[in-house]
Amino acid sequence: MARIAVVGAGAAGLMAAGFAAERHEVVLVERNARPGRKLMITGKGRCNVTNNCGLDEFLANVPVNPRFLYSALSQFGPADAIAFFEKLGVPLKTERGRRVFPVSDKAVEIVDALARFAAPAKKQTGRVQDLLLRGDAVAGVRLEDGREIGADAVILCTGGASYPATGSTGDGYHLAEQAGHTIVPPHASLVPMVTEEEWPARVMGLSLRNVTLTVCSRDGKTVFSELGEMLFTHFGVSGPLVLAASSHLRKPQGGRLSIDLKPGLSPEKLDARLQRDFEAFSAQNLSNTLHALLPARLISICLLLAHLDGAKKTAQVTRAERLALGAVVKALPLTVKAFRPIEEAIITSGGVNVREVDPKTMASKRKRGLYIAGELLDVDAHTGGYNLQIAFATGRAAGLTV
Repeated sequence: MARIAVVGAGAAGLMAAGFAAERHEVVLVERNARPGRKLMITGKGRCNVTNNCGLDEFLANVPVNPRFLYSALSQFGPADAIAFFEKLGVPLKTERGRRVFPVSDKAVEIVDALARFAAPAKKQTGRVQDLLLRGDAVAGVRLEDGREIGADAVILCTGGASYPATGSTGDGYHLAEQAGHTIVPPHASLVPMVTEEEWPARVMGLSLRNVTLTVCSRDGKTVFSELGEMLFTHFGVSGPLVLAASSHLRKPQGGRLSIDLKPGLSPEKLDARLQRDFEAFSAQNLSNTLHALLPARLISICLLLAHLDGAKKTAQVTRAERLALGAVVKALPLTVKAFRPIEEAIITSGGVNVREVDPKTMASKRKRGLYIAGELLDVDAHTGGYNLQIAFATGRAAGLTV
């Protein structure tokens, strides 16, 4: 029986430890007292486990190195993940966009199920500082406090550099480099956006539901358009739609955002609605006429962008002015200045160059006995359960192979 060291008790690490422990002695090293810290906050604390789609559609939602994942996902795809968790006693449900969640809407059920699955592994709390190397092979790990754990194989599942409070501090990049791996420079993905315009700070905290966010790259190409929720912040915009859009906008600076505040109304129907409201409240100021149509805190912003005076009587608004207002309501514009720091990202893009890893086994091509899985690899996907599925599939592949 071999001895395996798994570094990191997140989604990939718990899967790797559980499968490896079916045949080997496993030591699971985690710097946090509890496993699955990052899993606990995914999907707003509900844990979007996977996306209930076929392999081709899944890979279409992986903009970075999708072909690398073909083998792992063929062996353990979304349907397999659903069956896996339900066998562990967690009933699942599929929601809009084929996103899969626990029926309870509690991420802790997923974390507890994975912890039970990995229970045969021995737990060690501590931060891994170095790989122990012997010639062209790994021989274990050395912890920050000097403890050494000898092992016949090491599986690195440390995550990326996003949400460092959960333990994803980028340690895995350093460890992989010790083994001779190339690191594609990490950057934020699924991250809030900073806008050139300062007016979002005036409506900070305002959440929009059932709006359509359309995103264009700086060359004018539409890269994202979806209905959902978002919110304004002191720096710009955030929320589910914005996070999802960020993974499609690879170069943020100069990107254009357009928010359709009334996606259920065509421009013609919106104009008809405005005409009815203007006629009904013709004696009122324009700003007071719009309360039934728009969130109160956005009225002054929309009027400003349409170059209209809110104190103007509604009866005095011209057709051209009304159409200008309608255009803003259908396409509230913002310009992207930058992404927020990587520490605020849900996942990290970049990581270990996948050309240096066997796609079937997750085995390193640089050092014998080393395996790399999860977010540490240079693969990332759109939001919607894809990234967790990647972690599960690659962690399983490594755990079954060692």
